[in-house]
Amino acid sequence: MPELTIRPAHPRDAARLSAIALAVKRDWGYPERWLAVWAQQLSVTPAYIRAHAVFVARGTRRLCGFCALVERPRFWELDHFWIHPDSMGQGIGRRLFARALNHVRGRGPRVLRIVSDPNAAGFYQRMGARRVGSVSVPVSGVQRRLPRLEVHF
Repeated sequence: MPELTIRPAHPRDAARLSAIALAVKRDWGYPERWLAVWAQQLSVTPAYIRAHAVFVARGTRRLCGFCALVERPRFWELDHFWIHPDSMGQGIGRRLFARALNHVRGRGPRVLRIVSDPNAAGFYQRMGARRVGSVSVPVSGVQRRLPRLEVHF
């Protein structure tokens, strides 16, 4: 497993985190017109980092992934979870997800809700999340069904 540090994000990380999210969607083969629609949703701003629990995974040379948690009245939401395509399959996602779960434990709601890209749903299930339904999301005239998963504490 590569050398890895997981730390809270700094507002100065925002541009790099946005680039990681976009790189993952592009690597999964989504059309450029969809990426343009998702650009704002995939964007992480310094204000977002200041407002939410955002953690970055840093390898020896660069940031290689991040996650963001948003506390809602009845559950936590995993709003972002991205591992750069060059860093996938190295255990980084597993360690970052464990960090997210550790943050949520003992803090308010005892449920972590995930609306997942279909490409990532298997990862979350391997991490212990259970599929509880799906969410219909339109993009460029296409109706997509995204898996909704939960982890209960």
